[in-house]
Amino acid sequence: MDRRNFVKSSAAALGALPVLTTALPVRDGPLHARTEPSPVSPGGISGTSPQAAGTALIYDPRYLDHVLIRPDGGRPPEIPERLVRMRAELEARGLIEATVPVAPTVDPLLRIRAHHTGEHVDSVRQLGTSATVAELAVSGALTGVDVVAEGRARNVFCAIRPPGHHANNTGAEEGFCYYSNAAIAAKYAQEIHGHEKVLVIDWDYHHGNATQNAFYDDPSVLFFSSHDWAAYPGTGDPSLTGEGEGTGLNINVHLDCGSSDADMLRYWDNTLSPAVAAFDPDFVIVSAGFDSRRDDLLGCFDLTDDAFRRMTRMAMDYADSCCEGRLVSLLEGGYNLDGTALAAAAHVETLLEH
Repeated sequence: MDRRNFVKSSAAALGALPVLTTALPVRDGPLHARTEPSPVSPGGISGTSPQAAGTALIYDPRYLDHVLIRPDGGRPPEIPERLVRMRAELEARGLIEATVPVAPTVDPLLRIRAHHTGEHVDSVRQLGTSATVAELAVSGALTGVDVVAEGRARNVFCAIRPPGHHANNTGAEEGFCYYSNAAIAAKYAQEIHGHEKVLVIDWDYHHGNATQNAFYDDPSVLFFSSHDWAAYPGTGDPSLTGEGEGTGLNINVHLDCGSSDADMLRYWDNTLSPAVAAFDPDFVIVSAGFDSRRDDLLGCFDLTDDAFRRMTRMAMDYADSCCEGRLVSLLEGGYNLDGTALAAAAHVETLLEH
């Protein structure tokens, strides 16, 4: 069996088996004490500083509490050890010390309910610890937006889990995702901080279908996803470019199994860069999935750590040229523990170059 068929069969097996979580009571009250800032008045931008410097790192040890267990007792590869190994690599390179540590503090429930259906949220909230940690992941994303929008750091990496770019409204986990972290963060940057035009870059091996669905007809968001169209969730047709006022602002790039750094970066140079220049965003969000790195358990690209350095640098260049460097990166996939840790470290090292 070739690698693509192995990856597809493995993903299909994971998707076919229901995932269970420990059913613990979910608190009715807010997850966090801090409420979100007041919305910016029309035409105003809150707390933006062109002199913002440094890289923040969003993390909370409670992200390790979420565990997926299949009925047969097996564990899908979205495991707490992803963050454990990643933080060990960041610490070994001095990157935790070099970044500004920030804990998630924004109460996320209002924003979650504004984006997802009530039925979806109520269903997910029955999942005990996993529900609480999924809310905490959204809080991490929103806190990251606050940190950058308020000028407390130039950019931020949110080491959060579970991921979010597959979460629509099924009332259950989808591709290891519960809530659409990146989409919720983009709307928060717009509605709370007044950044009208948001660029979302998704370099995960899998298509960010929920992010696409959130903004498919929205002229205020440019969405770029590079992925293997043949992989889970089977979406990401390059012919789908948006509709209505959003036509042309949904960019799906299919890459074949075995695609290299050069294959990926060619689309950045020839497709993404001109689109960004024309769109001129006010804020940049990256869905940083490291399952597009070589030797991932659920991916079959051949990207090296240098690709992540170069993509990060280009994303920073976009942010520098358009929006005073404002960039929030959110962890998505990545299931080879060592590979994900190395790629994430390369990503954070590059974010720190400012």
